[in-house]
Amino acid sequence: MKKLKSKIIIEDYKKNFDYKKNNTSLNIEFNRVAFVFFFFFIIYLIYTIHLIHLGSRKSKIELNNNVTTFANKLYRADIIDINGNYLAKTVKSIDIGIKTSDVIDKKKLLLSLNIIFPNKDFNKIKKQLDIKKFFWLEKKVSEENYEKLMKLGDNSIKPEEKVLRMYPQKNLFSHIIGQIDDDNNGISGLEKSFDEVLRNSKKPIKLTVDKDVQFLIRKELIKYQEIFKSKGSAALLMNVNNGNILSLISLPDFNPNERQNITDVNFINRVTKGTYELGSVFKPFTFASALNEDLIKPETEFLDLPKSIRCDKHRIGEYDNKIPSDLTAEQILIRSGNIGSVRIAQLVGPEKHKSFLKKIGVLNSIDFDIDEIAPQKDYNFGKCRLATASFGHGVATTILQLAKGYAVISNGGYDIKPSLINKTTKTKEKKSRLINKEVSDQVVTTLRKIVNTEEGTAKFADVLNYEIGGKTGTADQPKEGSYSEAKINTFASIFPTSNPQYVFVVMLDTPQKAKDYYYKYRHQKGGWKGTLYNTAGWTSVEVAGKIMDKIGPILATKYLEIN
Repeated sequence: MKKLKSKIIIEDYKKNFDYKKNNTSLNIEFNRVAFVFFFFFIIYLIYTIHLIHLGSRKSKIELNNNVTTFANKLYRADIIDINGNYLAKTVKSIDIGIKTSDVIDKKKLLLSLNIIFPNKDFNKIKKQLDIKKFFWLEKKVSEENYEKLMKLGDNSIKPEEKVLRMYPQKNLFSHIIGQIDDDNNGISGLEKSFDEVLRNSKKPIKLTVDKDVQFLIRKELIKYQEIFKSKGSAALLMNVNNGNILSLISLPDFNPNERQNITDVNFINRVTKGTYELGSVFKPFTFASALNEDLIKPETEFLDLPKSIRCDKHRIGEYDNKIPSDLTAEQILIRSGNIGSVRIAQLVGPEKHKSFLKKIGVLNSIDFDIDEIAPQKDYNFGKCRLATASFGHGVATTILQLAKGYAVISNGGYDIKPSLINKTTKTKEKKSRLINKEVSDQVVTTLRKIVNTEEGTAKFADVLNYEIGGKTGTADQPKEGSYSEAKINTFASIFPTSNPQYVFVVMLDTPQKAKDYYYKYRHQKGGWKGTLYNTAGWTSVEVAGKIMDKIGPILATKYLEIN
């Protein structure tokens, strides 16, 4: 019995502790768990890579604040107006191309693309797959369609990230903002002159211009360009005390979103690039020059003025033979006398008068925020040049330089630098005085009389409550060594004359008479139908007055009260 029991125990032991079968079972269970874990890990890894890819698209655009090499190629800072309205904005974009050599299954690819882009011409796409090495499938693809394309996992689909430059205001600021080329390089306007800053700035560039004021001025210019059938027109509104430009418009203009290659010279920036003989708007400079040299007073009399004089072979005459022969210096300016202006300039002399015109910036090269600036010719002032320059002929300048000159003679005599860029510095720069304050005050008083007196040539600009003063200029355009009948009509104004804040210049290039236009007199009841003359008093003065009706309330409430 004992032996049998012992044998049974041994057999039980061998059976119960045989690990071969149990060890195999445990290995199978472990392998199953490892396989499931590996399967989910692979799925997790795929989705992680996909998310990283999608995330990298956004991060590349957002790296603009860190100014990376990538950002230098694509990123450009936004441009905003004085009130924060976007004038130029950078937005991200993705173009989708197809590299045909990487296509594995053409039918499958076409079927997948047809689901994503059901409205595309797939016969054309099929031909492109057969004959081209690479073609663009979709420009500026939507975020939703981009993700669908990426989920296809087809290596032939090639996304290319781009940065788009958008101009929300379209034509409104075209000559200020300018354009970029297809490689995001600035080629005109601020886009060119501030190209490096725009590539590297972390903040938007803020301008001095006001979108609302710009819109209203442009709207009226377009309206009256049609009425007077002018070849082009321009307007500039600038603060006389600091040079900040609130509005700069040149017509015709263009839409920078279209990236046009503009070769037509008529699209020139007439404010900064066009040089013109501007006529009688120069007479206040002649008046101020003589006052500053203490050669005349406003009440100084000029007697027995002839109706015409000769300089070499050229005759200089009055524009209106009804102008009296006996006038004071102030009356010469109010009545816009040519001969009287010549006599005043002769008292000053060629060199001193030329020096004065250069000192106030009218005949001196000007440094400005955009590169489209006309070079200033250095004129040799002899006896005849002095005579013609006294009333704005024989010398040419830009509207920008003209506006600077008017700012200097109306702001107390201080130098200013015209600018489009809003300066954030709070430190006051020391102003440089160019002419005496008394001279400035006397000029402003006379400019007001040109607008609000019966003898003045700018009565259509006498907008109630805005105290506008200014001077008209009607200049024949030079042609082949002589002058043509085509005119440049300008009205240069400052307001309010009791405390000058703004200079406003309106110019019309080759305006015509408007026989059906009705003029409503501002200084008396009634009006007049049809343009009597295609001169500045009947064209650019009328336009300036109508513009002031629109922008005056904005300037008075938004700016003057704040200042």
